[in-house]
Amino acid sequence: MDIDYTWLLWGLPVVFALGWVASRLDLRQWRIESRQTPKAYFRGLNHLLNEQQDQAIDAFIEAVQGDPDTAELHFALGNLFRRRGDYDRAVRVHEHLLARADINHKDRDRAQHALALDFLKAGLLDRAEAALHKLDGTAFEGEALLALLSIYERSRDWPQAQVVAQKLEAAEQGSFTPRLAHYLCEEAELARANGDSEKALALLEDATRRAPQLARGWLALAAIKTQKGDAAGAYSVLLRLAQQAPQGLPLAAAPLAELAKQLHKETETTVLLQAAHEHAPSLDITEALAKLAPDASTARARYLGHLEREPSLVIATQWLTGETLSNPQAQKQVLHALEQASNPLKRYRCAACGFEARQHFWQCPGCQSWDSYPARRVEEL
Repeated sequence: MDIDYTWLLWGLPVVFALGWVASRLDLRQWRIESRQTPKAYFRGLNHLLNEQQDQAIDAFIEAVQGDPDTAELHFALGNLFRRRGDYDRAVRVHEHLLARADINHKDRDRAQHALALDFLKAGLLDRAEAALHKLDGTAFEGEALLALLSIYERSRDWPQAQVVAQKLEAAEQGSFTPRLAHYLCEEAELARANGDSEKALALLEDATRRAPQLARGWLALAAIKTQKGDAAGAYSVLLRLAQQAPQGLPLAAAPLAELAKQLHKETETTVLLQAAHEHAPSLDITEALAKLAPDASTARARYLGHLEREPSLVIATQWLTGETLSNPQAQKQVLHALEQASNPLKRYRCAACGFEARQHFWQCPGCQSWDSYPARRVEEL
């Protein structure tokens, strides 16, 4: 039986023509998509510049769908989700990047860091901690250690915070000695609350040895000694504070005056406080000097001496308390009004965020900054 090959002569050109048409269609489609992707990308950038995050996200989603292999678009999209507070979608984007087999080591570390930030912003501290530990030995190790330090401070895990702070200091990321002393003071407070005053004393002595310029350790040490009935020891500690951390003397003025009266050391303490007041007038030091005064007239003279150097509504109110006006009822009303007006001036203010509080904080409750509260009242700033 003879086979007719004539159909091959007609079929080959037809197949070639169909292949050529298909290739042209694919090339055209590729060109259309390659033109559309940059347009979507630049449209997203334009929305970002105009602070239109929702529209930018829509544009980047379109760009990612057009070119799913571009890692930069995924990073941009994930960061936008995080900034908008859409943490679930940010986590999915960055986990998708980590799951890709074709991603290089640099982008993988970057995606791991972005994922850790997603968990941190979402308040998932356990998952953030685990993600940050995976960045050891990478280019993001320093940032990861700082984030871990923030986590341990928020969770009040002071031993772990000490370990991380020591790593940061060893990596020359700055001096963390004052912060390490604060951690010891925090541990001492916990030990004191649990009734272990001996452990608290040991921790505080370590803190004052590490950072003698920090007033907190001296104040806490004096408080424990006072509680244990060692007035002489507490007085000696506060004298060391005046030498090592003079900027914290206004915080120590009141307990120092009380101890001086117990130990009958009013004269030398007055000389010490007066010298500090001459260097930098302080409301708390003036109050302490008034308490150490031998009589009411001398105390009122202390207030007048302060007013001669620094105008103060708080001190003026204290001075007026001892005056006798012709109308006692009016005097009561005036004093009440002055006290109401001066109370906000007695607060402490964070130098970092402006958060005000009636008591002095070593770590700001608002911005979590350490040593951001000056030892001076709002009126003195």
